[in-house]
Amino acid sequence: MPTVLGVPSIFIVEDDHAIRAALSEALSSRGHAVRAAGKALDALRDIVDWQPDLVVLDLGLPDLDGGDLLKMLRAVSDVPVIVASARDDDREIVALLDAGADDYVVKPFTADQLEARMRAVLRRGATHAATQRAIEVGPLTIEPRSRVATLAGRPLELSRKEFDLLAYLAGRAGDVVTKRELLAEVWRQPYGGADKTVDVHLSWLRRKLGESADEPRLLHTVRGVGVKLAAP
Repeated sequence: MPTVLGVPSIFIVEDDHAIRAALSEALSSRGHAVRAAGKALDALRDIVDWQPDLVVLDLGLPDLDGGDLLKMLRAVSDVPVIVASARDDDREIVALLDAGADDYVVKPFTADQLEARMRAVLRRGATHAATQRAIEVGPLTIEPRSRVATLAGRPLELSRKEFDLLAYLAGRAGDVVTKRELLAEVWRQPYGGADKTVDVHLSWLRRKLGESADEPRLLHTVRGVGVKLAAP
């Protein structure tokens, strides 16, 4: 990746010329190598060729919705993506985070706010890369590097976000983790979000683990506090 002197390189995907120019200038003045594009397909080609450290992605693009570009990016790259959009619908934000976005910032925002989000996303990525050993919790095995989870030797078919949730809990096996922490670390919503999002994904995860909230084996709810993953 074209990181210069430890300063991350940034690719901006934004159709509004004024916003694109202002962001490019602000981030360049902070020492970042910056490239930008106003169309989705141009951005996809340039991102694959240039391999930036992070992508800032608008949704309202003229040739393709930014959500579709995100899916295309995730098929070919693990580059961190921060969605930057005026859209603030909670369901859409959750769907984009589930589809692989690392964070979501609602316009208008300042360059300082965006750079703080960038640092947080890249810091999490560095921590994640440093903790890629297989984790075992009773009959459950999580292999972060290959993103494979097995239960008693049987592979589990998990969505991206289900795997991220399970891996996060497995990395803290035996500890009670609050929903606020899960929203911050798994859904990249450091300022809070909808607890219902966590509840729904926990329900899906329990079903795939072959258990229920009433009869837990691995995934236990601690009422009023949070949830923990523990060996039976």
